[in-house]
Amino acid sequence: MLNLGFGNVRTVLCLGAHADDIEIGCGGTLLEMLAVNDHINVHWVVLSSTPERAAEANSSAELFLESAAERQVVVKEFRDRFFPCELESIKEYFDELGGSIQPDLIFTHRHDDRHQDHRVVSDLTWNTFRDHIVLEYEIPKYEGDLGNPNLFVPLSEATMLRKVETLMEQFPSQHSRQWFAAETFRALPRIRGLECNAPAGWAEAFHARKLCLSAQ
Repeated sequence: MLNLGFGNVRTVLCLGAHADDIEIGCGGTLLEMLAVNDHINVHWVVLSSTPERAAEANSSAELFLESAAERQVVVKEFRDRFFPCELESIKEYFDELGGSIQPDLIFTHRHDDRHQDHRVVSDLTWNTFRDHIVLEYEIPKYEGDLGNPNLFVPLSEATMLRKVETLMEQFPSQHSRQWFAAETFRALPRIRGLECNAPAGWAEAFHARKLCLSAQ
């Protein structure tokens, strides 16, 4: 098995269409990464919000990123569920983002995600950052569109507990939604942990569509 470490990562860009997307998709991986590398600068971008959701997003991001060397949390106000209709404005923002940051690693939505906002974010990520390591994370939801990931990050029991507890504590506006449950956030990492034989039984998984291996 080929294992890639996080020790050389210095700048990470996390992209989420909605508050809680980043935490659900790659929150555990970020916690594990920051636990072993205290030199990371994280740019955390949430693209849609209301005042209530923006407060939740900022509070949650601060908790997930408390071990980062530097952090920039940006919460935009593009219209939830209407990203295809706001494509020009969102594209302009991505152009600004691409001109201001050159990350070592990018976390974004899956290209094959059936949520229209998620697909727009994924498309613009690849349009904007064409020579970067991009890992597409998973969001379990009603559409049942989960695929077969090819990159796994094992998580410790403590990391899984912290991820789930933080999600449940920081997003009270979502508690009325049937899918927003601790059982949901444990279920998929348990399956991914089984698939990669993770030591503690937990893992987050990603789609790595393009990677280059160098001898240097």
